[in-house]
Amino acid sequence: MADDVKPNLKPVPIEVLRPTQMTVGLREVAFKRHELRALPNSKKGKFLGHHFIPAVLGPKGFYHIVDHHHLARALQEEGIREVFVTVISDLSALDKEAFLIVLDNRSWMHPFDKSGVRRTYADIPKTVSGLTDDPFRSLAGDVLRNGGYAKSIVPFSEFLWADFFRRRFDAARLDDDFDKIAKQALKLAKTREANYLPGWCGPN
Repeated sequence: MADDVKPNLKPVPIEVLRPTQMTVGLREVAFKRHELRALPNSKKGKFLGHHFIPAVLGPKGFYHIVDHHHLARALQEEGIREVFVTVISDLSALDKEAFLIVLDNRSWMHPFDKSGVRRTYADIPKTVSGLTDDPFRSLAGDVLRNGGYAKSIVPFSEFLWADFFRRRFDAARLDDDFDKIAKQALKLAKTREANYLPGWCGPN
């Protein structure tokens, strides 16, 4: 069962995609929806044709997406029903328990809630629409977009940054003071306090 990237040329309904995380940043979803709306209609088809969502094929043939949860949610909220997927590993021969353990140990799963607390596999929603909001994931995405740190290939790296900010900012202030906190987080991301995080690009 070696990993083998296989584009699936048949569109898959977004509603049947299985998440491998519990949360998204809804501000990030809104940002992606804004980007999608800004595309001319003539370019939307090309955009979808070039944005495959990576997934692991699991028991009963379900596609468990391991990245681009925000994009999938944004597309769904924009009324787009289907996307292309790329199968990065076929684990459909495994039973459910073994499958979930492999996902976890391959870092293809992030079973942490909006407070950064690890939960059981059963708590992961069955649909993209069931993903709940983690405002600190939105903060991490905003800092990334503004150059606070570099995009990393480390799985779920933005959630590591979200947890870093979660321990330093008051969640109750984020809704009212998001822009102000985002500026503070941008400065904090460049300090040596964050130098253990993936994509850190502060002064050495």
